[in-house]
Amino acid sequence: MKNGEKTNVMRLLDGKKIAYVGHTYEPDASRTGVEIAGMLGEDPEKVFKTLVTQGKSGRYYVFVIPVGKELDLKKAASVSGEKSIAMIPQKELLPLTGYIHGGCSPIGMKKPFPTYIQESAEQQEKMFVSAGKVGFQIEIAPADLVRAAGGRYADIVQD
Repeated sequence: MKNGEKTNVMRLLDGKKIAYVGHTYEPDASRTGVEIAGMLGEDPEKVFKTLVTQGKSGRYYVFVIPVGKELDLKKAASVSGEKSIAMIPQKELLPLTGYIHGGCSPIGMKKPFPTYIQESAEQQEKMFVSAGKVGFQIEIAPADLVRAAGGRYADIVQD
């Protein structure tokens, strides 16, 4: 970690006594999640991105999926009980969650939203998600992420 710097996500996990390992990488807005997985020396199936959506009802939902996959909007709508779901515009991310694009974590958003984690995570010993700041990731046991984010597993990616 850079000079032992901690993000709010890390402080929240420390407060809940949830184990994690912090990782950093050189931030660059042009990098894809798959490139970041490579920089971390990890399989892209273990590195997850956090997506924020809005259902037809107006409610918001969070989906956590592997960086190399795409969210299946029909599956997402089905698991959340919505008629349809759409990604929120990027400009709404910060005021809604407190996070910016590329640094959005399923842990520690301004308000808790229903959170769904791709079911493949359950098969991993550890997974990586944003630590709430660009250039920072946490490595965490999937069950601990479910607990910390109030999430549940679901099949939500395109086949």
